[in-house]
Amino acid sequence: MFRNILIISLLIVASISQPVNADTSKVIATGGATTIEGAAGGGIVPWAVINGYASSDQWSVTAMSTQVSVDDFTLHAVGASLSIDNRFELSLAKQTFDLDTMGGKLGQDIIGIKYKLVGELLYSSLPQISLGMQYKRVDDFAIPQAVGARNDWGLDIYLAASKVYFDAIAGRNLVTNLTLRATKANQTGLLGFGTAADNDYHLQAEASIALLLTDNFAVGYEYKQKPNQLGFAKEDDWQDIFAAWFINKHLSLVGAYADLGSIAGFEQQNGWYLSIEGTL
Repeated sequence: MFRNILIISLLIVASISQPVNADTSKVIATGGATTIEGAAGGGIVPWAVINGYASSDQWSVTAMSTQVSVDDFTLHAVGASLSIDNRFELSLAKQTFDLDTMGGKLGQDIIGIKYKLVGELLYSSLPQISLGMQYKRVDDFAIPQAVGARNDWGLDIYLAASKVYFDAIAGRNLVTNLTLRATKANQTGLLGFGTAADNDYHLQAEASIALLLTDNFAVGYEYKQKPNQLGFAKEDDWQDIFAAWFINKHLSLVGAYADLGSIAGFEQQNGWYLSIEGTL
């Protein structure tokens, strides 16, 4: 049902949004990419930027498909977002996590909203600062409950600050982002939320840095701190090294080498991340 709603929403928005956005003034790459959770940002960290290229009094829609393949697991994510006035972002994402070695799969649906509070990415001394929330619900609670999760749904709240520094390194522009996230999620929610002993929010730091080698090609690094709540297995922080090619304002590709650490007792989960994104 979720996928049908997503497809119908994309078709409706795409059919009416193209004329509105034909003359957008946002600079290429300033909408960022789309994370595995559906929000604008890098690959695993949401940024303060608003997805797409809608400027004031405009709106746009973005769709993505992402796969992360590590040693014992494969994550598939599809999503879409609607951006309005370069200030408000509504996103939907569906994640499927294949347990390649163990057999079976996990999954969750994510509904996100983001609102730009103050600042501007490019032309103000103050960073662009945005507030976001993500409602997450797992598909099947049996496995998360068996390993100690308390709830099958959770609400992440985050505050992100993003800024471009011109001519920062060898004449190239540098993008920085810091995100603080309050969460109860185990493995970003795929293994449920909270535990029987701990149902409190945990404040986690997430960071990204990217160097624009050209106006439309960037390389960078991301780090995502994660709570370690479940007793049955250690949960490590995530990190990746990525390259992003913004082919034009309608198509972009992101590739990365990801280090996800230990997942459900399987150590050294390293592998490749690939995402394709289209924007109208």
